[in-house]
Amino acid sequence: MPSRTLPPPPPPAHLRTWPDRQTLLNDRGMALDDLRRRYLGVHRLLLLWLCGFGGVVGWALLVMPLQFIDDKDPSGFLLGPVLMVLGVAAFVPSVIGVVIGFRHDRRIRELTDAWLALDSQPASDARLRSPALSLVWLLASLAVCVLGLWASFAAAAYAEPGRDTYSDVALGMGTGLVLWLTGLIGGTKAARHYRWALRRLGPAPSAGGHS
Repeated sequence: MPSRTLPPPPPPAHLRTWPDRQTLLNDRGMALDDLRRRYLGVHRLLLLWLCGFGGVVGWALLVMPLQFIDDKDPSGFLLGPVLMVLGVAAFVPSVIGVVIGFRHDRRIRELTDAWLALDSQPASDARLRSPALSLVWLLASLAVCVLGLWASFAAAAYAEPGRDTYSDVALGMGTGLVLWLTGLIGGTKAARHYRWALRRLGPAPSAGGHS
């Protein structure tokens, strides 16, 4: 997750020292813009995919010992535990990264709501909708979901008896499930941001509306 600290919440009313409203609006706008980038920035999508990739690698390493069992390979007694340890080492940090991302997003939303409640500047606040970034998150996440579903169903539906082993099917279905969950998380985030924007900012003005 991003290492730089988040913008602080606005100070309580009795500690505010802005000399005028314009200065307050400038600080408010900078804080909201920073929070918007941290919530929907492309780097956050790439970090989510990195966690998903780590989950796929971890699952593949965890399934590999089953291949030794299917092949009756005695070297599995030596390599199996090593691969399982490596699999856990790759899979668990990915899960932890996703959980940290959830908490990070919740904190960003709390800070955004706090800065929004400080004042109102409709022209500046409209940027928080981020329709282009939301669409990128949604379409990219849908593509990952489709890829995950295809991998899962293909592994189960096209397994050839006598050629594909249980480990092959488990690898394909597990990989598909990890990809599907990764896409589901991203798509849910895009949908939640859209609902939040409707609730806090109201419907987007139509292109033909009055200026």
